[in-house]
Amino acid sequence: MEYTTVSIPRELAERVEDTLEDTSFTGVSDLVKFLLRSLTASYEERGRLTEAEMMEVAERLRDLGYLE
Repeated sequence: MEYTTVSIPRELAERVEDTLEDTSFTGVSDLVKFLLRSLTASYEERGRLTEAEMMEVAERLRDLGYLE
């Protein structure tokens, strides 16, 4: 499997790491993969994402602190 790098602010990464202390996630990357898989899987079931759905995904990521 090939990988790519996604950049987030260090302060956010540190906040996420603090949140992960009592979870089964092994790190920030593990949580991000889980979140993105969950988000995209729910939309893939219905087919291609509409612009409104993309905006909803962006809003959810913003609420989680991944987007400013």
